[in-house]
Amino acid sequence: MNNNVRLPVLHPPKTVPGASVSDVSDVSGIELPSSEEPIGAGTDEANLVQVGDLARDSGKTVRAIHLYEELGLLHPVARSKGRYRLYGADAIVRIRWIGRLQEMGFSLTDIQTIVREWEELHSAPRAMIRMKETYKRKLAETRGHIARLRALEHELESSLVYLDTCEVCDPDRMLSACKACDLHTCGEHVPELIAGFRAS
Repeated sequence: MNNNVRLPVLHPPKTVPGASVSDVSDVSGIELPSSEEPIGAGTDEANLVQVGDLARDSGKTVRAIHLYEELGLLHPVARSKGRYRLYGADAIVRIRWIGRLQEMGFSLTDIQTIVREWEELHSAPRAMIRMKETYKRKLAETRGHIARLRALEHELESSLVYLDTCEVCDPDRMLSACKACDLHTCGEHVPELIAGFRAS
C-alpha cells in the first residue's frame, strides 16, 4: 500500500443554482481554488489540459466538470497565462472514479461526503480502510442485486418457454379459458409472470 496517497483538499461546497451534470453550458463567476497557481518556471504546461479537452477526453460536459469543482471533488492544478484552468493527468482518473461511483448508485452529494470523511482521517492507511469498508458494503449490495436479476432472468426464460405452447392454441379460444388450459400438463409449473396475468 502506498502511504503517500493523498486526496485533494476538500473546499467548502458552493451552490450553483440549477446546476446539473447534464447541462452543457459553462459556469461563469466560479472562483478558482486558492491553491491554484499560474504556470511558473519548471512547470510542464504541455502535460496539462484545459477544461474543454478534459471534457472531451472524459466524455463529460464542461458544466459537469465545473460542478465537480464546486463540490470539491476536482481541482485544477494551475492556470495558464491567459487565466484558463489547467488540469493534470490525474484529473481524468478522478472523473472516471466519480463516474464509477455514480454507476454504483452514489449521488454526487454521497461522493462529496465520502471524500470529506476520508480527508478528515488524514492517515492514508485509515483512509484506505474506510474505502475498503465502503466498497465491501457496495459489493454486498451489488451481489444481492445480481442475484435478484438472475432470478428475474430465470422467471422470464421459464415464461417464454411456457408461452411457446400458446402459439398452437386455437385462435378462437376465449381468454377466460386460459385459466384451465388443456395444452399444458396438470403438473407443469406455471411461472408467476404467467399466473399473475391469469389471475383476476
